[in-house]
Amino acid sequence: MWPFSVSCALEKPLIWRETAFSLALARKQQPGSHSCWARSEATGEHSWAKHYPYCGGAFQSPINIKPELLRFDPTLRPVEVQNYNLSPNEQLTLGNNGHSVQISLPSKMYISGLPHRYTAAQLHFHWGSSGRPAGSEHMVNGRQYAAEMHVVHYNSDKYPNMSTAVDKSDGLAVLGVLIEVRRGGQWGRVTYQRVQVPGFNIRALLPARLDEYYRYDGSLTTPPCYPSVLWTVFRNHVTISGKQVLCQQFRPSFKTQQISRPSDILRVCSP
Repeated sequence: MWPFSVSCALEKPLIWRETAFSLALARKQQPGSHSCWARSEATGEHSWAKHYPYCGGAFQSPINIKPELLRFDPTLRPVEVQNYNLSPNEQLTLGNNGHSVQISLPSKMYISGLPHRYTAAQLHFHWGSSGRPAGSEHMVNGRQYAAEMHVVHYNSDKYPNMSTAVDKSDGLAVLGVLIEVRRGGQWGRVTYQRVQVPGFNIRALLPARLDEYYRYDGSLTTPPCYPSVLWTVFRNHVTISGKQVLCQQFRPSFKTQQISRPSDILRVCSP
């Protein structure tokens, strides 16, 4: 039975339903307590909260989705993605922002089945390194996947754009897709800074079933860590190769530009 909802304090459990699971995090965490923190050398978890107070507060993401935190929520509806199949004639901006690969998305893309209409803004990836190949931000019962994709949307019923919505409690909705890499595949060097790429079917990057997921109220996973995100993390992962993600879709863009792979900035879930 899906979907499920999730709860950190077990007062409001995670939800998952067979048509979808939702994670409903209890908002009882006190500022200063931490559930998930960043990993980097000079600007790691201890410094984030000093400069960005929300990073040390409540509703922080990512989380470790544990079975005991789940509860079935029959009111949750399957996620419905609209206009995700983009024409090759549409140009998307693909960028390396220093810690992730990000693709801008057209405003005609949106998701329904939530309390509001959420319009797409961008998608990006988080992945590990050669020394630490597991790089997903969310974990499921302690399991970390090779990578994770986030498709970020903002509440267009209430806010005119992403920048206005980003710090509002109901401002954002993010689809989280856990990724495994095929044997022999790897996440390679990113060979661009900012390029235009042809549109493609974004739906093909999501799991086949959009009715099985975990849902909870959480935050941005990087500073300023605003607790503004309605998270939907799909139960089923996708299996791809690093080359498929970073090269195949964007092969024409890789021929002339060179830049090093973004550095790891990854929030780590507490047990």
